[in-house]
Amino acid sequence: MIAYVGIGANLGDARANVADALVRLATLAGSRLLAQSSAWRTAPIDSSGDDYINAVACIDTTLGAPDLLAALQAIELAHGRERPYRNAPRTLDLDILLYNDERIDSAALQVPHPRMLERAFVLAPLLEIAPSIDVPGHGPARDYLAGVAGQAIERLN
Repeated sequence: MIAYVGIGANLGDARANVADALVRLATLAGSRLLAQSSAWRTAPIDSSGDDYINAVACIDTTLGAPDLLAALQAIELAHGRERPYRNAPRTLDLDILLYNDERIDSAALQVPHPRMLERAFVLAPLLEIAPSIDVPGHGPARDYLAGVAGQAIERLN
């Protein structure tokens, strides 16, 4: 299965946390890192605190979506992730954006990620590594860039 994982952090050494998450994704059991975006800086949206560092990774995985989610949450916990309230600042946030062309709607997981097309910090790094990607049920991801044009975003590397 090809999965795209959104990565973000805005507490502690956010850039180092994002870089470490990419290393951990590259060594995740049953998975192989196929591509990773540059790091991007964005202001918090529906959140607070310092600017976020974001990236997107593409992995080929044998893990089912629930097992992949559990593995991502274990990586978050290793970085001291806490969830005191919705959209709280975080040391590390890992989200399954896309999982092949599947559509998943469960209490624990929604794929495609429900807000991915509303966020420049997802679209810019995603389109950097997959410029022609389609989002199941929505069409080409690039068609949503105009809707996030007002969100400040800066590519760091």
